[in-house]
Amino acid sequence: MQCAAAFFFQPLISFMKFSQNAASVLVPDGQPLPEALRRITHLGIGAHQDDLEFMALHGIAACFHAPDRWFGGVTCTNGAGSSRAGAYAAFTDEAMQVVRREEQDLAARVGRYGYMAQLDHPSAQVKSATDLRLEDDLFQILSGCQPEIVYTHQPADKHDTHIGVMAAVIGAIRRLPQSNRPKAVHGCEVWRNLDWMDDGEKTLHNLSGHEVLAGALSGIFDSQIAGGKRYDLAVMGRHRANATFFNSHASDGADALAYAMDLTPLIQDDSLDLVDYTMGFIERFSAKVRSTLEKRLGR
Repeated sequence: MQCAAAFFFQPLISFMKFSQNAASVLVPDGQPLPEALRRITHLGIGAHQDDLEFMALHGIAACFHAPDRWFGGVTCTNGAGSSRAGAYAAFTDEAMQVVRREEQDLAARVGRYGYMAQLDHPSAQVKSATDLRLEDDLFQILSGCQPEIVYTHQPADKHDTHIGVMAAVIGAIRRLPQSNRPKAVHGCEVWRNLDWMDDGEKTLHNLSGHEVLAGALSGIFDSQIAGGKRYDLAVMGRHRANATFFNSHASDGADALAYAMDLTPLIQDDSLDLVDYTMGFIERFSAKVRSTLEKRLGR
């Protein structure tokens, strides 16, 4: 993959060795890798190219103009199997992977990321319950930085690859000493929203005032938008809808709102079971719906 400023791509061997030979790291401002990674305060770890821009805008925006905060991005898969139509209809799987990697690196420049790693894992590896190569790669990255907050996929997501990434994130963090772990981990909306969660349990990402940044970042992923998936409109529409429907008895308190599930307890207490923790949110939602209906029906 070629870049107008090729020196921004730095060799991995002297710093860390990832499991996939085609893995790459981009540091848009050219800082040495160890320093670039150490400065990261907000780290987004997503499955596919464009996931970060759609689910971790809260972190990207928080760091965009802040001299003492830096967003780091990690994309875990290689972009194979992407939908393609129109100008991209004839692209081979290999050619589409190149395009998607280039789009992700361009988004890192536009978003002023401090670090962008593309780990190039096939989805089948990420979805495997026994393949620990992604977890090993993420452990290396997390050992090189101490972000305040990590954004990843939420565990009720309906995309199996997203679930694989989220599980690897929790596993990698749990291998760190408690003193080196993030202060917070947020599971974010992509392939299933979190509107169903009880309002008191939602972690709110107020994205008001960042519509231009959101549009600029999402519009970079032309291969998917032109390929038949209007993620740009869908995600911004979700954020607008969240802001309006969050409170039924008050004026909108935000122009755009994203929801996240707080996964922090899972990295504070390693004895917590991920499945039981996730099902707890669903069971509490189910109980509240039942209680509301039974109250109305006098039962």
